[in-house]
Amino acid sequence: MVAIPKLAGAHLPETSLWKNRKCLLICAVVATANMQYGVDSTVMASLQAMPGFLAVFGHPDPKVAGGYGIDRTFQQLIGSLLTLGAFLSSIFAGAFAHFFGRRQGLWVACFLAVLGSAIQIGTTDKGVVYFGRLIIGIGNGFLVTFSNIYCAEAAPAHLRAVMVALFSEWVNIGSVLGAVICNQTQIRLDKSSYQIPLGVQFIVPVLLAIGLVFVPESPRYLLNKGKEEQARRSFKMLRGRSDLRRTLLCFGVIATQTGSGSWFLISYSTYFMVVSGLTVSDAFKYSIMKTCLGFIGVNVGMVLMRHFLGRRSVMMIGSATQGLCQLAMAISATVAPGTLAARNCLIAFTALYMFCYNAFVGDASYPVATEVVSTRLRSWTVGAAISLGYFLAWLTGFCSPYFINPDAMNWGAKYAYIWAGSNFICGIFFFLFLPELKGRTLEEIDELFERGASAWKFKSTKTNIMNEALREVQEKEGHLIDSKAPVELVDSASTEKVASKEE
Repeated sequence: MVAIPKLAGAHLPETSLWKNRKCLLICAVVATANMQYGVDSTVMASLQAMPGFLAVFGHPDPKVAGGYGIDRTFQQLIGSLLTLGAFLSSIFAGAFAHFFGRRQGLWVACFLAVLGSAIQIGTTDKGVVYFGRLIIGIGNGFLVTFSNIYCAEAAPAHLRAVMVALFSEWVNIGSVLGAVICNQTQIRLDKSSYQIPLGVQFIVPVLLAIGLVFVPESPRYLLNKGKEEQARRSFKMLRGRSDLRRTLLCFGVIATQTGSGSWFLISYSTYFMVVSGLTVSDAFKYSIMKTCLGFIGVNVGMVLMRHFLGRRSVMMIGSATQGLCQLAMAISATVAPGTLAARNCLIAFTALYMFCYNAFVGDASYPVATEVVSTRLRSWTVGAAISLGYFLAWLTGFCSPYFINPDAMNWGAKYAYIWAGSNFICGIFFFLFLPELKGRTLEEIDELFERGASAWKFKSTKTNIMNEALREVQEKEGHLIDSKAPVELVDSASTEKVASKEE
């Protein structure tokens, strides 16, 4: 019996998660890299309202709940230097991945994450804190880039969305962990109140570094580096005329993470609640609620992508619901500023927004961004796109205090008007330009872009890649397979294995 790919137009067998449990486990281990980002973002957002932290790095201010204020410049830098560091590392991630691979990049990232955390724990100097934030940002850029690329290349086509969406799963687990720990330490009035949450950031890189010992390098990376015939086939399918479209789509999808307003609420939600009238204690508690709802949203989104909705629909629904949540926050602050009703609206719609973001755009953006790019340029394009995302996130983190800080423009929740409009623009982008990629192998996606299939016809267009693979196998064997001979249908992962053995 000869194992051959299923012919075009037929349906590839979709094996269960249980049958792919080893691949899922490996991807889950690699995806823990993203937990570091969740922990760090939540911890740093919480420290800005923590009396013990502000006693060291802030200034006394009896007008503010908790008795301490924070300088706007310090607030801007500790929030934005993380994304600046991630921008710097992710922009070089493609070159690093090309020469050294995904696993080596993750090991380097683990070292930088530990170093950055240690620097922040051991100092009371703001300048040193800035340096630590930059270092940990560089590590986070590598962690996010390489973990998502690895999962995209390792996962079967029909499970890729679930496995790459583990990014959001681990980010939210990290966010919940960070929020809970900060809630427990915020009552301390000494340095341990912030040193303990910062120390938690040792956990992820240490465990990940150990786990990577048992994780193989990306099979597609190894194929591209050592299997010339497979590389030739990839080059043959790719044409320059489709690469620019795919690059722009990848950049656009990653940019919508910032365009959704997520970075504003991730970076400043706890502080934002305090300046909007909540006590410090209540702000920390609602922060836990918000991150828990976000975690639930991730799992809801994964079920929707796996069983009910395509990537395009998920992204469009996400933009609409996120925009409405932001609009509701802004309207309540305009109609009834400073009232209990406006404060309750802020709490409710912030939590609802985090659920919607994590269920839709937050869940689907990385699967889509890693699928839409060409096989040959995946490391370079995804790395550059993520660097753009971090640059936009840095810009948001740097500019947001000008809008929300009482010492500056003092817009408060009215700032959400900007992000509501941005979400609706993102929705239009998804509707007009984003193709449906669900259920397609990476090679099929390459072919569809090469053929210039429009976004609206991606789902219905039949591909020829399986026929071409079958013909090449037959040519190598030097004979034609009898059409009446028993045939075993295999998925794309098995096809690659067969092709590798043939070489």
